Amino acid sequence: MRVLHTSDWHLGRAFHRVNLLGAQAEFIGHLVATVREREVDAVVVSGDVYDRAVPPLPAIELFDTALHRLADLGVPTVMISGNHDSARRLGVGAGLIGRAGIHLRTEPSAAGTPVVLRDAHGDVAFYGLPYLEPALVKDEFGVDKAGHEAVLGAAMDRVRADLATRARGTRSVVLAHAFVTGGQASDSERDITVGGVAAVPAGVFDGVDYVALGHLHGCQTITERVRYSGSPLAYSFSEAGHRKSMWLIDLDADGSVTAERVDCPVPRPLARIGGALDDLLADPELTRHEDAWIEATLTDPVRPADPMARLTERFPHTLSLVFAPERAPDDPQVSYARRLAGRSDQQIAQDFVAHVRGAGPDEHEATVLREAFDAVRADDAVREVAR
Repeated sequence: MRVLHTSDWHLGRAFHRVNLLGAQAEFIGHLVATVREREVDAVVVSGDVYDRAVPPLPAIELFDTALHRLADLGVPTVMISGNHDSARRLGVGAGLIGRAGIHLRTEPSAAGTPVVLRDAHGDVAFYGLPYLEPALVKDEFGVDKAGHEAVLGAAMDRVRADLATRARGTRSVVLAHAFVTGGQASDSERDITVGGVAAVPAGVFDGVDYVALGHLHGCQTITERVRYSGSPLAYSFSEAGHRKSMWLIDLDADGSVTAERVDCPVPRPLARIGGALDDLLADPELTRHEDAWIEATLTDPVRPADPMARLTERFPHTLSLVFAPERAPDDPQVSYARRLAGRSDQQIAQDFVAHVRGAGPDEHEATVLREAFDAVRADDAVREVAR
């Protein structure tokens, strides 16, 4: 069976205020053409179909178009909701849509109920595990500790239990939206940290033939059977080095996996450039970036006059301007944002405690801080689901 694995469409998202709907529509067309030309048997979409819980109308219209085009191909599609989606909204009409061969899996309770497709070698069971917010699903899965590993582990127990009841030789594909240990994050994913731990080990998914992951925006191979497709478009400058693609997976009769990357259309390349403004405007090596979307980091010791206007004369698609004068880290003029760069909310809070009283929090206090952050995250998730 040939499976096309994609995820993280983020329909409705902009890139530094640039509307990407046209580029997202081009990707949908590319997806449909790939399904037709490469004789794909099933499409899997591993979450974050939309960029937010209440997407704008043009994004909904594009999704509707995508559903119709996929259904017209007569190729089954399995989709799950991600942490950016509203599972309840995405799942509206799932029963009716399923009759057209588009199977939406947004309910955690259905984790052990697969979509079963058949090829010349027998059945392939597709299990959709939507994004599992631990605070919201721990009771459903009967786990004491609200953590990602615990709830995903419980969901996979249901998958393995169902698989054990099926005919010998039934192959299996799991769709999941999670941060798996070994994956490389970028700046454009929403943090899903709970209990101080966001990542789950790949071993959670043992016992199935292929795991189609979503959430991280870079195409990655965790193991030969556990992969991220990544997002089809770049959504932050941290993805400037990404090769955007989908996975074309051939699942053989014995469950062995052969994978091929299929490149996605690039609306405009991304580039990060840095240095003194005059150097950036004169450097011949930067000619290749003149048509790219640009993030420019200026290292001039004093902020130059009209930097954006001057930059856009050479680089008309400059979208982001960062000022980072070359100073020692302990220089009092180093910006607050630069001092906090790369630090989690927990670390920032602990640093504040240390600054105020001269000593950082002890183990008990660190736990209290972590639980407070987790409680706020869980409350935000509940509010978003209720919207």
